[in-house]
Amino acid sequence: MQPAPVLHRVEDALAVAVLIMITVLPVIEVAGRELLGVGIAGSVSIVQHLTMWITFIGAALAARTDRLLALATAEFLPQPWRGRIERGTAWLAVAICGTLTAASAQLVGVDLEFGDRIGWNIPVWVVSLVMPAAFGGITWRLIVFAAADWRGRAVVASGLVVPVVFELVPALSTPELLLPGIGVIVLGTALGLPIFAAIGGAAALLFFLEGTPIAAVPGEAYRMATSPMLPAIPLFTLAGYILAAGGSSQRLLSLFTALVGWMPGGLAAVVTLLLAFFTPLTGASGITILAMGGLLLPMLVRARYPARHSLGLVTVSGSIGVLLPPSLPVILYAYYAELQLEELFIGGFVPGLLLIFAVAAWGAWRGAYQGAERTPFKGREIGRALWGAKWELLLPLIIIGGIFGGVATLVEAAALTVLYAFMVEALFYRELKIATDLPRIGVEAATMVGGFMIILGVALGLTNYLLIAQVPMHALSWVKEFIESPILFLLALNLLLIIVGALMDIYSAIIVIVPLIVPMASAYNIDPVHLGVIFMANMQLGYLMPPMGENLFLSAYRFKQSLPEIYRATIPYVVILLITVLLITYVPGLTLGLLDMVGR
Repeated sequence: MQPAPVLHRVEDALAVAVLIMITVLPVIEVAGRELLGVGIAGSVSIVQHLTMWITFIGAALAARTDRLLALATAEFLPQPWRGRIERGTAWLAVAICGTLTAASAQLVGVDLEFGDRIGWNIPVWVVSLVMPAAFGGITWRLIVFAAADWRGRAVVASGLVVPVVFELVPALSTPELLLPGIGVIVLGTALGLPIFAAIGGAAALLFFLEGTPIAAVPGEAYRMATSPMLPAIPLFTLAGYILAAGGSSQRLLSLFTALVGWMPGGLAAVVTLLLAFFTPLTGASGITILAMGGLLLPMLVRARYPARHSLGLVTVSGSIGVLLPPSLPVILYAYYAELQLEELFIGGFVPGLLLIFAVAAWGAWRGAYQGAERTPFKGREIGRALWGAKWELLLPLIIIGGIFGGVATLVEAAALTVLYAFMVEALFYRELKIATDLPRIGVEAATMVGGFMIILGVALGLTNYLLIAQVPMHALSWVKEFIESPILFLLALNLLLIIVGALMDIYSAIIVIVPLIVPMASAYNIDPVHLGVIFMANMQLGYLMPPMGENLFLSAYRFKQSLPEIYRATIPYVVILLITVLLITYVPGLTLGLLDMVGR
């Protein structure tokens, strides 16, 4: 057997084992506490540190399949230039990843020296060892993927000289290096440099120029292991993948079709509702486009919806639903903005439904205008569909009841959701095979989780530098000097967040941008829950903004369409969503009305 397949099997097995551990331990904790009055000592710490493991193992898996998150702009460049540009960005990525490998190895040495331990008496250095291993693996894979011949790979591998030079020549730490260095990183990002490398490279450069050891970057990534909420992200993602791989999407499709398919343009509403339902579960809006677009787009076309309109509807519907429970971005935002999670979910409920309604209404009107087919109304079919989707309909009650009923913490509720999804798909319906399907789903979920959570890790390093440099305070002073009106501030905030959403994934934006905007909004007496809803709504819109909205690239890839065609298909929806986002921004009652009714 070849070495590479053996390594792949080991990586896959390790990823699945870690996911099983972070699922089983919280479930046992809940059961033990409720039945015996005692849990597992140290299990919370173990789950948190295993979350860091799945982050870096998943990132290595993403690199193995060339799925590290990046702007796909190189795909649309002229063919003669594409190869050179891809090798150039790979060289820069190798230089940065090599630096992060060395920095994380230094961190392991520090942990080994101090001898600290976590739960179950496990040394910290054993836990943190996953970082240099993963960064080293990513570096190697970047070199291998960069070219098909050894000469091209050797050129890309020469990027490893950069961390050596920085280590041996500390005199390079001069302020004059800042602008050229950041400029190179920004240009590389625009041309396809992985997002985590861009953010991690910027953080490492800033710390280096300040004379601070660059081990501070992986040191901040280790902080993920102390977060009480972050383990919910891989767990909810895994649950969403299990449900999507089984028959849940078909059962929900039948239900929504029976409920609203008979109305004029009803299939458009069905598609919008289905994609909006799965987006909060999978943890990333683009995943619903990739996973379900191949099923839903042909359905719309067969029902005589215009092809371009259908393409736009599926692309946009896969980008909404982020405000609804159990949305992972909302969970992360609540943690870093220090808000009550239930308040943010309650505040985002009406705006979230409004965004869904706006997309569904436009899609339905266009379909009815074009004479699209409708599903005949059958009362008995509704009853059958409700019974068929009973387990999926109970899922939100389990999540919300577990969290807000005081039975389980957020992480425990997420673990119970995985268990529930497993039982529904593998035991009740038997649509998934435990021995073959579930390991494959686990690897896919780990790859997805690693692809965006490694961005969180390095973004924590960048955020830490910004806080040390008092950037939020300086930014607040500048804004207050030039903007006096809260209305103008909100308008400027909308513009900023749309641009950020077009350039940065929502998770890293939360880590980097939220510490900047929260004190600004407070200075203008903007309710913090309202600010959170504004942030989420604008980030959803940013995913669809030309020229570089992330979901536009995903849609172009999934449906094999040119970017200009995707732009034309989505522009009417973008305009509608923009109007809706402005409405949410300037009518706080949409966010705060329900919150005030339930009493906070």
